[in-house]
Amino acid sequence: MGALLRAAGGLAVAGAGGLAYAGLVERNAYALRTFDLPVLPVGAQPIRVLHFSDLHLMPGQRRKMRWVRGLARLEPDMVVNTGDNIAHPESIEPLLHAMEPYLDRPGAFVLGSNDYFAPGRRNPFDYVRKRAVKPTTPRLPTAELVRGLAEHGWADLTNARGSLRVNDTALELVGVDDPHLNYDRYDAVAGAPDLAADLKVGICHAPYTRVLDSMTRDGAQLLIAGHTHGGQLALPIWGALVTNCDLDTRRAKGVSRWWPGANGIPSERGPQGSAWMHVSAGLGTSPYVPFRFACRPEASLLTLVPTDY
Repeated sequence: MGALLRAAGGLAVAGAGGLAYAGLVERNAYALRTFDLPVLPVGAQPIRVLHFSDLHLMPGQRRKMRWVRGLARLEPDMVVNTGDNIAHPESIEPLLHAMEPYLDRPGAFVLGSNDYFAPGRRNPFDYVRKRAVKPTTPRLPTAELVRGLAEHGWADLTNARGSLRVNDTALELVGVDDPHLNYDRYDAVAGAPDLAADLKVGICHAPYTRVLDSMTRDGAQLLIAGHTHGGQLALPIWGALVTNCDLDTRRAKGVSRWWPGANGIPSERGPQGSAWMHVSAGLGTSPYVPFRFACRPEASLLTLVPTDY
């Protein structure tokens, strides 16, 4: 009996230590991920894209704001923000302060559920069951957030198309509102690529397969998303246990290939016509679940290079 009690005590101490690490250390251990993606025409000048997602910013998170602002040293050519920026009605000004070094650069954004609704307590088994729960929490100042980003020239891709010229490349952008809330209306932006564009990019918050499939069928060569938190609580070596959507866990974060019907299939290579996809594990957590384990918070620098790179 004594041995069993000691073993149980040891497990309890290890569990408490792991919880303290996940809540106090790893969730603040911000990381920059870098990837090269061969999606540009032969001979084109590379484009450095800084991808932010899922800040879930609270007004007092000054360390996170400083870290985000500090990435301006990378001198990106453009910025993509895939939503879930705020976690409190007073987070707009802090969020715009964090984004301020980038607002004079070409940029685009879509919205996530936590740009509309304040976070709330949830049954953690809803994530395991991939169950989307209709928010019942207070509304956030979404219009103020959109105005603060769009008035500087960033493209609002909320069920919309846009275009940017970055360096010598003409980009066609297509985005949807948050699929996790079923706010996506891809039929409003569907269509073949613009013949004048060098690259078609599909952008969404939550990477639901219906959206990824539709964008790829319409010729998107690059897909950019967030939402998954990379699983947030992952297992070393194994990786993410859930994605909080219908995307398979192999693609919970990082770069993979996507084509219609790709879900669950190893993604190192795809068939001809498959898109490159980047899913960010994001920089934050819900204030009600302030933990990360084996999945550091992150932003990503995506260097788009010619296919002959």
